Amino acid sequence: MIDLYYWTTPNGHKITLFLEEAGLPYRIVPVHIGRGEQFKPEFLRIAPNNRIPAIVDHAPADGGEPLPIFESGAILLYLADKIGRFIPQNLRGRSETLQWLFWQMAGLGPMAGQNHHFSQYAPEKLPYAIERYVKETARLYGVLNKHLGDGREFIAGDYSIADMACYPWIVPYERQQQKLEDFPHLAQWFERIRTRPATERAYALAKEINTSPVVDDTAKKILFGQDASTSR
Repeated sequence: MIDLYYWTTPNGHKITLFLEEAGLPYRIVPVHIGRGEQFKPEFLRIAPNNRIPAIVDHAPADGGEPLPIFESGAILLYLADKIGRFIPQNLRGRSETLQWLFWQMAGLGPMAGQNHHFSQYAPEKLPYAIERYVKETARLYGVLNKHLGDGREFIAGDYSIADMACYPWIVPYERQQQKLEDFPHLAQWFERIRTRPATERAYALAKEINTSPVVDDTAKKILFGQDASTSR
């Protein structure tokens, strides 16, 4: 059994995508980040960076005590290795998958996240910041679109953790001020993943968990008001 500490963000969706595809038994532990539940001591023992998602594997391969893991990319890699699926077993395929996983973790996620923040949530609209991150999001879309332009269906051969990492960050493309028709290869890839039964199940589950997906003033203070004192 996997305990998934989850909220309905792109990083959270990565893990439900994997678990639904894999058919692993799991239990969702909601962590309402807009109400500060990520700062509870019991969660911080699992995820010291006070961010979702995190998991606890109650049946790790070494047969030892339950194993906690935080950071979405690390979780995806751990789960793929655990079941021997969604990551190629050969050297070159594994290397390509990991490159694109890290590309998402270091590029697409952070840049689209800043796009969301300055376009949607910042108390003051800063044209320079908005333009900066909208353009960088477009550049990253273009990188992935070009990569997918050689006829491949998925990012690294077969459907993999690279696709699961990237897809949830493309879902809010309209909020990111992007048009999928500008990126035809990416759009086709997006549609292939959107219509997978596991994807549909994962996003339907999100609607059950978060029935009021609104970032109100209380949530903004919690989400965007952290500093060094938060982690002490």
